[in-house]
Amino acid sequence: MESVPQHNVTHIEASEYAVKSCDHCSARSPLAMDDHHLSELGDSTKLVGVQVVLILAYSTIILFGVVGNVLVIYVVYKFKTLRTATNFFIVNLAVSDLVMNTLCLPFTLVHTLYGEWKFGRVLCFMLPCAQGMAVHVSTITFNIIALDRHRSIVYHLETKMSKDMCALVIIATWAVSALLASPLAIFRQYGTLDLSPGTTIEVCTEEWPGSSMDGTIYSISMLLVQYGLPLAVNSFAYIRIWSMLKRHNSPGGRNDRHRRRRKTTKMLVTVVVVFAVTWLPFHAVQLAIDIDSSVLNMKDFKLLFTVFHIVAMCSTFVNPILYGWMNNNYRNAFRTVCKCDWRFNYRSRTATSRPIRREVVVCSDLKATNV
Repeated sequence: MESVPQHNVTHIEASEYAVKSCDHCSARSPLAMDDHHLSELGDSTKLVGVQVVLILAYSTIILFGVVGNVLVIYVVYKFKTLRTATNFFIVNLAVSDLVMNTLCLPFTLVHTLYGEWKFGRVLCFMLPCAQGMAVHVSTITFNIIALDRHRSIVYHLETKMSKDMCALVIIATWAVSALLASPLAIFRQYGTLDLSPGTTIEVCTEEWPGSSMDGTIYSISMLLVQYGLPLAVNSFAYIRIWSMLKRHNSPGGRNDRHRRRRKTTKMLVTVVVVFAVTWLPFHAVQLAIDIDSSVLNMKDFKLLFTVFHIVAMCSTFVNPILYGWMNNNYRNAFRTVCKCDWRFNYRSRTATSRPIRREVVVCSDLKATNV
C-alpha cells in the first residue's frame, strides 16, 4: 500500500507501485500503469465492450438509486402518518444513499474508464471525505434503528423518540461520520505523475505523515467500524428482538400490533442482511490489499475490484424496493404517489383546474399504521 512520495514524480516505473484511488467508496485500485504493464496484467476495463457494460451498470444503479431514495424521502415528507422515529431514520439512510449515488458512482465510473483523476484539486480533497461520511452515516443509522427497536420491544419501553430527539440523533450521526472520514481529506495529495516522457497524468492519493502502515491501520480500523462492529451490534439486537417476538403472543387486538412489529422487523433485518452481503466481497478484497499489496498485480484485478464495487453499490437502490415489497405503509404510499402523479399529468392535459385541485387533495390522504 504505497503512495506517491512527492507532488511531481518523473520516470517512475509503473511496476514499482500502484497509485491508490481517491474514492473512499471505491477504496484502492491501480490508478495508472504504463501500456506494457496494463497489457501484462490484462486490464479488461480498457476493452470497449467491458466499458459499455460498466457504463450501463453504474447508470442503472444511479437511476434506480436516485428515483427510489427520493421517493422514500418524499412519501415520509408528504404523509404525516409515516412520520415515525423509525421512518425518520430510514429517510436518513435514503439521504446517505443519495450521497453515494451522486458523489461516488459517477466519479468512480469516470475514474475507472480513464484511469486517472479528472476533477481537479478541490474535489480531490472534498469527495473522499463526503463519500466516507455517507458510508459511516449508513452503518451508524443501521445501529440506531436496531438499538431503538431493541429498546422498545425487548425492554417494553413504549415511550417513542420525539421528533426533536430524532433530529438531534441524526445531526450527531452526520457529525460523528464527518469526524471519522476527515482523515480522507486531511491526508490527501493532489499532483501530476510523469509515466514516461510526454505522458503525464493527474493523481489524487492518500498521503500519510508516517509510513504506509499508517494508512493500512486506518483502513483496517474503518473496516471494523463500518462493517464488523455494525454487523455485531445489529446481529445482537435483532436476535434478541426476534426471540422476544417469537415468544410473545398476546390475545385480542394486540395481535395486529404484534404482526406489524414482526413484519417491520423482518424488513429491517432484510435491509441489514442485503447491506452485509453486498458489501462483503468489497471489504474482503480491500482487506486483502491492506494485508498484502501484491494482490494488486493479479490478472484483471482492476475489473474484479470494479465488479465488487458495483455489487456493493447495489445496496443504494435495493432498500426502497425492499420497503415497497415488505411494508404495507410504504407500498400504499408509493402507489398513492405514483397514481396521483399519473392522474395529475393526465388531467392537466384534459380537464380544468378545479378537478386537478380536487385530485391533489385526495392524493394527500393516506392511512397508515405505526411501525
